[in-house]
Amino acid sequence: MKILVINGPNLNLLGLREPEIYGTATYDELCRAIREHARRLGVTVDIYQSNHEGDLVNQIQAAYGQVDGLILNPAAYTHTSIALLDALQAVQIPAVEVHLSDVNSREPFRRVSYIRPACLATIAGHGIHGYLEAMDLLVRREEQA
Repeated sequence: MKILVINGPNLNLLGLREPEIYGTATYDELCRAIREHARRLGVTVDIYQSNHEGDLVNQIQAAYGQVDGLILNPAAYTHTSIALLDALQAVQIPAVEVHLSDVNSREPFRRVSYIRPACLATIAGHGIHGYLEAMDLLVRREEQA
């Protein structure tokens, strides 16, 4: 199984950006945890991050026929990007939406996700562990298919 993890804007600043909300782990630590968990699960994982919406759309489109699952933390684009939703719906790759913080307990605008309708599940508020849970969910789904 091959999984692509896509991270949106400002996630490259983990550990620096509002650690009281997003935690103190750095982006490198996040990537290391994802790779280690993928190794334990016996899956291949690629990780991509961009601050540009079009780059994220391009990554989703390029994943068509190449990966078995997507994990997407669209960050601020969660609440604004119909383009990401359209890309997910076009490629029909099983996807899980992940957020480090509990978006449902934050500002009202953060509770709205344009991405959610194209995802199997949303995991929010579990920090880095949410990514690992998303991988587990995708692997279980693949095993049950």
